[in-house]
Amino acid sequence: MSSTPSTTGPASATATSAITTPGTDPLDGAAPDTDSTADGGSGSRSRFRDLSFWAEWAALVGLAILVIVFQSSNSTFLSTGNIEAMLVSAAILIVLAVGQTFVITTGGIDLSVASTMTFGAVAFGLTYEHSGQLWLSCIVAVVAGAVIGVVNGLLISVGGITDFIATLGTLSAASGLALILANGSPITIVNSTLLNLASGGFGIFGYSFIIAAVVAIIGHVVYFRTRFGTHVLATGGSSEAAAATGVRTKRVKLAVYIISGSLAGLGAILLVSRVGAAEPAANTAFLLNSVAAVVLGGVSLIGGRGSVIGPVLGALLLTALTNGLTLVGVSEFYQPLSVGIVVVLAALLSRFQK
Repeated sequence: MSSTPSTTGPASATATSAITTPGTDPLDGAAPDTDSTADGGSGSRSRFRDLSFWAEWAALVGLAILVIVFQSSNSTFLSTGNIEAMLVSAAILIVLAVGQTFVITTGGIDLSVASTMTFGAVAFGLTYEHSGQLWLSCIVAVVAGAVIGVVNGLLISVGGITDFIATLGTLSAASGLALILANGSPITIVNSTLLNLASGGFGIFGYSFIIAAVVAIIGHVVYFRTRFGTHVLATGGSSEAAAATGVRTKRVKLAVYIISGSLAGLGAILLVSRVGAAEPAANTAFLLNSVAAVVLGGVSLIGGRGSVIGPVLGALLLTALTNGLTLVGVSEFYQPLSVGIVVVLAALLSRFQK
């Protein structure tokens, strides 16, 4: 870790800044850089030449470029209907990306998010099928996701298994459980309130996107304004150093996986409302895109640095990319390739983060 934290990106923070100024939110601003002020315009020019600057702002710059390119190619890209559709499509990914952000900030990774969401969806479907109670089904879905998160957290923090192996195991286990419980068949759910969740809203902001936005805001506050957020950044920066200062790093690890699992359960509710059924087959695209959104958002894959706003912008960028490619007539077979290229470029830029 560098001793000089950078806060140039969209509300980014480092482990160093978290320890020295607990709860500091970069959106509140920072003291001016006296060196760059003295240099006048040369400071700004050197910043634009710095690749770490572009790593911080990759999602926002990329999103702006996509908007210009796709709107120039197809005037319906920025139509009210298409913007609303993109925001609704991005909702699930935003929710998953917020959970993944907390995990990756600690230096881990949750490979089980897609399977956890599928497991939560099946739990939702079975509960509704037997009880007919929507509120109970929602609670069960979130709890089901949290349970997978607890398993992940215990395997990693107590069992000493690496994040990659532990979550790879639960990925398979949760997916298998979902298939067994649903007998391999979708569970159709007919509910007007659930349908309204997917199709209703205020203007261009659908209810599902509003829920995702609330999750992102809460995540941002927790990340920057609470002691827990400080501990998350510190644990990712250096687990040993954090433990030496009194941070209970094992509890932090357990907590971030519970957060990720719970949000995957919430994502399951949004997914069921969108498709009208609990599908027992996991959609691995959500796993890949949740990690991609975090990388695009400038969160360090080795931990100790990140933000919540960045991954949200990353999720919007990925959604805009797939939507725009569809509008301009690019085959869906090429879309994963384009997403992969964007993510690799973002990962390369992240190597230059200070």
